[in-house]
Amino acid sequence: MPAVKRLTHAVLLALACAAPAISQAGTLNYTLYAGLEHSNNIALSPDNPISENVLTPGATFQFNQTGSTFQANVAGAFEYRKYLQNHFDSQTQTQIVGQGNWTVMPDRLDFSVEDYAGVQPVDQLQSNAPDNQQQTNVLALGPTLRMRLGDATRAQFELRFINSYASKVDEFDSNRGLLAFRLFRDLTPTDTISGNLEYQKVDFDNQPSSANYKREEAYLRYTSQLAHFDADVMLGGTKLDFNEGRNRSAPLFRLQIGWQPTLRNALSVAGTYQYADAATDLMTSPSVYGLGATDGADRTQALDPFANTGGLGSGSLSGIGVGSAVIGSDVYKEKRFEATWTWKSERLNITVSPAWNKLNYINQSTFNQTGKGVSAGVGYRINPTLTLTGFGTFDRLKYDTLSRTDNTVRLGLDLGQQWNRHWSWHAAVARERRTSDAVGQDYRETQFFIGVVYRR
Repeated sequence: MPAVKRLTHAVLLALACAAPAISQAGTLNYTLYAGLEHSNNIALSPDNPISENVLTPGATFQFNQTGSTFQANVAGAFEYRKYLQNHFDSQTQTQIVGQGNWTVMPDRLDFSVEDYAGVQPVDQLQSNAPDNQQQTNVLALGPTLRMRLGDATRAQFELRFINSYASKVDEFDSNRGLLAFRLFRDLTPTDTISGNLEYQKVDFDNQPSSANYKREEAYLRYTSQLAHFDADVMLGGTKLDFNEGRNRSAPLFRLQIGWQPTLRNALSVAGTYQYADAATDLMTSPSVYGLGATDGADRTQALDPFANTGGLGSGSLSGIGVGSAVIGSDVYKEKRFEATWTWKSERLNITVSPAWNKLNYINQSTFNQTGKGVSAGVGYRINPTLTLTGFGTFDRLKYDTLSRTDNTVRLGLDLGQQWNRHWSWHAAVARERRTSDAVGQDYRETQFFIGVVYRR
């Protein structure tokens, strides 16, 4: 099925599930934008730079619904990229992170839908030029049966169908079935502990049957939601059973902590140790791979089409950047740590985000890698309507078996002015440089962008 058709089906399904909420008291915010981008090296070539102008109309949106029948939290962006010198074909790109839940029978039966769409590289060993980008989508849907066993104890069964799809790398395409049982105990009004058992069967559409496997997980999970502190900790184990007869097992650990000691300061920390593949990571860690986040995200930033100018991914200065996932069917052991510190005052905003990750693949070692980096942004409000933002990122990615190290530095400035409640304009410039041990992977690029935004 063509990429646009597959993605359209996923979007229509998400909209259909959200239809009951649109007529209720849901909140829909959106922006419409249009801009012109210039790159002096659009193909990110080391020795043959091509200048290109790109017209980039697009839209971002966020929908929230907390009704008794339907609950939803969906954020997304759509962008059309027209290459005016015709060095590349025009592109339509989509980014969605959304969860919707329909309460069929209160406290008894729900039906849930989750969708994660974004733009990822075709070949991670190449630069993120326009012809090395693809659309990906992971869709999960199914019923949840709930049971209350007491005032503070409840249980639930979950059944999910999960489909993963990539427009160019068909090894990523898969169908998965997930069965889960969860037992919850409320320790306090803000603290909950749960025991979880999950069984998942993974079948790839375009891979030998030996690549298919079963995944079994058992873990304890503790969550806490306080006024200025939240925690989500998972600890357990994972067992993989491949059709070809091999078995693998490892501990499972995931951690997310958020702390706001003052109104101006906020700190978040996340860590992971697990077996995963690309589809699993795009669902469980969407923000890591450039898909954004809806849970606890700053709503204003989620709607800002220029929020990714300082992001770790390279790409457009406008709405949608390119993620960093290795799209395919291979399973890897993942170790990951990241943190974000923000400080905000009336005129000055500062953000610093260090990150570290290590992937070791089970079946082949080509993409075994260790990455580390840091991003920082400083925004200064020159006057009540005019804001200047500077951003910088540094990423070092080492491929352990290829004896290759890529160092990428990105620096830039963005100037934005709010004309009135609805209209604003932005002008931005960014400079990116990569040095690499691999032949033909060094490049330098300068981007300029100017555009207008309408915010509902």
